[in-house]
Amino acid sequence: MQSTSVRIDVATHRELKKLAAMLGASVGDTVKLAVRRLRQDEIGAELSGEPGEAETAWLDAGLG
Repeated sequence: MQSTSVRIDVATHRELKKLAAMLGASVGDTVKLAVRRLRQDEIGAELSGEPGEAETAWLDAGLG
């Protein structure tokens, strides 16, 4: 697996390490989980909004 470095401030790194320890996971896996959850939150927020014109037209379309 390829990896890269990400610069974060000391306080954030400290919190990240605490969170990883609480989860029993590595720091890298904790970051991966955090990114996934943020993405899921964004998808959820998008889906909970009002449908746009195209979506409304599709939902109102007949099946035959």
